[in-house]
Amino acid sequence: MPKNAEYLAVREILQKLHATQILDFFQGPQEFIKGDQAVIRTRQAIALLLTFCLLLWPAGSLPQAMTVREEKELAEEFLKAVHDHYNVIDDFVIHQYINDLGSRILAGLPPQPFEYKFHVINQDTVNAFAGPAGNIFIFSGLFEAMETEGELAGIVAHEIAHVSARHISEIMEKSKKSQMLSMAGMIAGILVGLGGASAVGSALSIGSLAAGQSMILAYTRENELEADLLGRQYLLKADYDLYGLREALKKIRAREWFGEEEIPTYLKTHPATRERLSNLENILERHPERQTADSLQFRRTRARLIALYGNPAREAQRFRQQLANQPDDLSAQYGLALALAESGRPESALEAIKEAISQRPDDPVMTIDLGRIYFLAGQHSRAADTLLGIDNIAEYGQDGLFYLGRSQMSLGDIKAAISTFKQVNENFPDHQRSLYFLGSCYGELGELDKAHYFLGRYYRQAGENENARFHFNQALEKSSTRDMKEKILTEMEKAKKQPPKKTEDETGPSKSPLFSGQVITYGQNERISW
Repeated sequence: MPKNAEYLAVREILQKLHATQILDFFQGPQEFIKGDQAVIRTRQAIALLLTFCLLLWPAGSLPQAMTVREEKELAEEFLKAVHDHYNVIDDFVIHQYINDLGSRILAGLPPQPFEYKFHVINQDTVNAFAGPAGNIFIFSGLFEAMETEGELAGIVAHEIAHVSARHISEIMEKSKKSQMLSMAGMIAGILVGLGGASAVGSALSIGSLAAGQSMILAYTRENELEADLLGRQYLLKADYDLYGLREALKKIRAREWFGEEEIPTYLKTHPATRERLSNLENILERHPERQTADSLQFRRTRARLIALYGNPAREAQRFRQQLANQPDDLSAQYGLALALAESGRPESALEAIKEAISQRPDDPVMTIDLGRIYFLAGQHSRAADTLLGIDNIAEYGQDGLFYLGRSQMSLGDIKAAISTFKQVNENFPDHQRSLYFLGSCYGELGELDKAHYFLGRYYRQAGENENARFHFNQALEKSSTRDMKEKILTEMEKAKKQPPKKTEDETGPSKSPLFSGQVITYGQNERISW
């Protein structure tokens, strides 16, 4: 396609914003797009016009400040985009720990306009960033690189400081065009995706999101210094010393020497690390070092993250090496047990988890993992007995109840399993697997209306609308009560409004390791087959 004056003018603007992929896509080869050419050209024109309008919108007509309400509204879209394009870990133990750590630091702050939420992204990247309205993200690569809670707390406090100082909203106000560009790219991707080029459209959305986000995160030197100052205050109020922060910055800084491709993203999105480290060293000369006891919760959570969301076979060897040097290292023993179970060796995992529990017999998290590993080893009666012995088991996440239900089901106690799976669903409404097994249990009892109803809910939550509609239609056909029919119709309406699930080409294949037996995968966050 010839590059006319309009193309060259817009490309010049986009070059300055590092987002030429938008124009390249609109002007790119047509073989990427299938369908009626007139429709495609119309959609391209609309998307290109939208980009023009958003980029060239008169500055005076834009709002002069981002209010707290506006930032909260933007946060909803931002969170959806992050969950669509990143693998945000859905693990109760990890989620609880990182939010408890954040809450400990926040306790020393004055009242905040946002409810802070902390998330861990499963990606081997040394980075952390704060999004709108107090949403803070830690990459698993950074979590793993931190060897003490004080180090991790130093990074979390710094990100909290960026939010509390309203740096993100300030940068958004100053970068209206990049903000609008990101929105334009995402909308354009949706338009093109409707034309049949979903993978290309998705790539466009991700690329423009990344471009907008990198601009949003381009903190100034003044932003960094202010966040350092506030972060240090928050750490001290939370009873952490500043040496953990120093060690964290040293670890990140040391990786810079591996070459451009290996430079941690944190150095790129948080500039002047060398200067900040030098300032911190000067401050520490006036602060005597304290030996702060590291928490079991940090060590256990870090071991869990490494074992369950890394390469389990490789990590098992890593934990064995740690135990060779420190035989009483409880977190290494726990990590070894999880890694062995995750790599399909539950019998060996049982030995390791029992050794860990012998050191902390009152730890409910490790006891739940014992029950889960008993189930994976086919010892269903022991699994049920172990899990039934934990008081208030739902307080420690969904795994305990879920594997109790699986064990009861395997033992043939279907009514008890139904009761347990219902508890999972009541306490954790987003837990899809409990819906699947509720459907299976009702099928075993011959209550087919309920069986199809719960299977329909499972497939609706999984985004598989065609399967959901099939089961809801079957449930409606077999139902004889008004209440049940109303519930089914409500779910059918939800399925109509829900977008279809993305294909593997768009989201990437699941990385879940699978045990032998029935293999049913259910998303990137899950760890093993069920």
